[in-house]
Amino acid sequence: GFHPESEESSSLLQTAVSVLQSSYLDSTSQDGFQYSQAILVENDVFLSELKAFAQAKEAAGYSQEELEETFAFLLFDNEEEAKEVCQTGLRVNSSSVSTLGDPAKGVYISKYADCLHPRPWYHGKSGYIVICKLIKGKVKVVSENYTTSYTCPSPGYDCHVAVSRNNIPSATSHCQAFEQSQYYVYEVSDGSTAERPRQICPYIVI
Repeated sequence: GFHPESEESSSLLQTAVSVLQSSYLDSTSQDGFQYSQAILVENDVFLSELKAFAQAKEAAGYSQEELEETFAFLLFDNEEEAKEVCQTGLRVNSSSVSTLGDPAKGVYISKYADCLHPRPWYHGKSGYIVICKLIKGKVKVVSENYTTSYTCPSPGYDCHVAVSRNNIPSATSHCQAFEQSQYYVYEVSDGSTAERPRQICPYIVI
């Protein structure tokens, strides 16, 4: 059937908003954000690579849970940067965070839709969020490393996450909450690191 574009984009916006809202760290975020417009990213290369990654890992004996698609988030100040990631993909050397792994060998992406930046948002700030599909694969919990000898990607794994601290005091800085809720995602084959891990696929810009 034929759908007028406005209806289609409003249902995409609803999809995007429900993904975002189900991925908040802080329940007070429900009222704190307004989203205006959603653009579907149609990149066949990334979609087919995501699928190829899943098939390869399934063949390697990964469980359904490890192959499950989930969502993760990136924040950009301007639309150009957001669009560029949708065209070229999330590449290594793009993160200022280095606590979970070497930024030259993997990429960082946020687990929570309201914790996308080391500094809290101030009133009236706006930006572009890229919602990505992510297959986490085998996840390794690593302790945060604040030294300059970065943690390397772990052989046999696809993703690092920080040791979760359930007793984080509410006064913990936003910056720490941000660093602790990052996925560090990488793809290593034959000892070399992929420039762009296939398991992240840009999905919607909002």
